[in-house]
Amino acid sequence: MNGERYTSAQVAAITDYVDVTAPPPGIAAHFIFGTNQATPVDLVVDRYNKGLAPLVIATGGVNRRNGIVEAREFRRLLLENGVNDSGIRQEDRSANTWQNVEFSLPYLREAVDRDLPVAVVCKWYHRRAIHCLRTLFPDAREIYAITYEPIYSDVPITRENWYEHPDGNRRVIREWDEVSRRVADGTLQPLRRSRGAWR
Repeated sequence: MNGERYTSAQVAAITDYVDVTAPPPGIAAHFIFGTNQATPVDLVVDRYNKGLAPLVIATGGVNRRNGIVEAREFRRLLLENGVNDSGIRQEDRSANTWQNVEFSLPYLREAVDRDLPVAVVCKWYHRRAIHCLRTLFPDAREIYAITYEPIYSDVPITRENWYEHPDGNRRVIREWDEVSRRVADGTLQPLRRSRGAWR
């Protein structure tokens, strides 16, 4: 879709809808959604070094673009950057966002049993991530989100430029369309941002 089809008001509304940013105020289990980008590791390592990430759940199977097993690569990078192996859980079979959560349910239960809130680590516009988590794991009282700007074709996809960039435009519009549709048809649970978290 071409970004020129949208007015500035529409762009603002879509951006606001898909932006899931809601950082946790303190300690949390960090759930890294599968991707071939390494930025999530940097975010988690920073929080781990501050004592805020006692449990890290790395997810992702074989990446269809480069063939790496995403969760294994996350684990390798986390260990290289000083994260203790005892605090890392790995789900390396998933092929999509839904399976990232589905195959990690034992680790999410561990987080709740340890009285840890769940903070997803994902692209800023990846609203499906939090809806999949809520739908498959309703035991999470609230969901926090630590987000980043992914890079496609050497360009960071931001809240300001997504509609002008072909990769950004396609991905953001897909999130907006799919989440809206699936919440309406009941295949994803509804969520709203309230008091700094998704509930």
